[in-house]
Amino acid sequence: MNWQNLLTLPVYDLARNEKQSIFSPALLTLAKHHYQHSDDYRAIIDSVYPDFLQRGEVPALAVRLFKHHLLKSITEQEIFRITTSSGTTSQQVSQIVLDKENAMRQQKVLATIMKQWLGSKRLPMLIIDHPNVIKDKFSYSARGVGIQGMSLFGFDHTYALNEDMSINLDAVSQFFDKHKRKKILIFGFTFIIWQYFIQQLNELNIHFDVDEAVLLHSGGWKKLQDKAVSNKEFKSELNHVLSNTKIHNFYGMVEQTGTVYVECEAGYLHCPIWSDISIRKKSDLTEEKSGIEGIIQVNSLLPSSYPGHSLLTEDLGVLLGEDNCTCGRKGKYFQVNGRLAKAEVRGCSDTQS
Repeated sequence: MNWQNLLTLPVYDLARNEKQSIFSPALLTLAKHHYQHSDDYRAIIDSVYPDFLQRGEVPALAVRLFKHHLLKSITEQEIFRITTSSGTTSQQVSQIVLDKENAMRQQKVLATIMKQWLGSKRLPMLIIDHPNVIKDKFSYSARGVGIQGMSLFGFDHTYALNEDMSINLDAVSQFFDKHKRKKILIFGFTFIIWQYFIQQLNELNIHFDVDEAVLLHSGGWKKLQDKAVSNKEFKSELNHVLSNTKIHNFYGMVEQTGTVYVECEAGYLHCPIWSDISIRKKSDLTEEKSGIEGIIQVNSLLPSSYPGHSLLTEDLGVLLGEDNCTCGRKGKYFQVNGRLAKAEVRGCSDTQS
């Protein structure tokens, strides 16, 4: 696969036929790569999906397989990092094996996508978490991976929370004072921002006047849905404690780090050029029609060190359209509605770690 050419493609500018002429053959090439280099993947394909690859079809693996097996397409000596989803001690977590090349590719693609939303300049950055989350450089949790990846777009990285998850008001106040009249970047995981930042500031009756800020957040909607907190309420309450802040949710997972789906101004999640989604029927996993809820399947061209290129998630969503979003971006756009009723809660930021 010619990654030098793939990395130069426009993020949201190719219409369906143009994208699929590039994406589909590249995904099949990647699947054949894993079939050749991963014993576990080859065993799954041979026993469950025989002849699929020969017919040009790429089957999706259940994302929970990564909770039970260390799937890899590289040797032990090539392992650069193992990333994990967050979880409690009673939950199994996904383990994702990366070599140096795959880790660097994730960072490059993430940077290219985020420049579409943040611009090309680094911004003063407030992180709604505590600094010890990224202390283990070899084995990052999903929160650590997210913070590390997003930190590339900021400078003067300031952590808003103490290790006990209490708000560090001195650090937050000094950050906003220092960067008055500047555009700033704020990043965190959804539930943590709600529980430990928004609610604590509300309890203290404190709010900050910000001239211009962009908040990027992801993960943890399961707990907010349990508390009946909607995306609209989240945005309203955030803008109550931080005025003049543009808010973009994004959908992603540690099993496919790098290819994130960012929420546009119209409130919809968008597929970048290096990834795609399908919606599958709950009954038989055939492809669902646009506008009908089903299980989200995510495809990505990034995973080369592990067979995570095509995954059936445990999330429910709806494909809303393709190439015709009012925001002007090409490609598929969709929404995530929640989790399968009996699915395990995938960690990300649903739990503290």
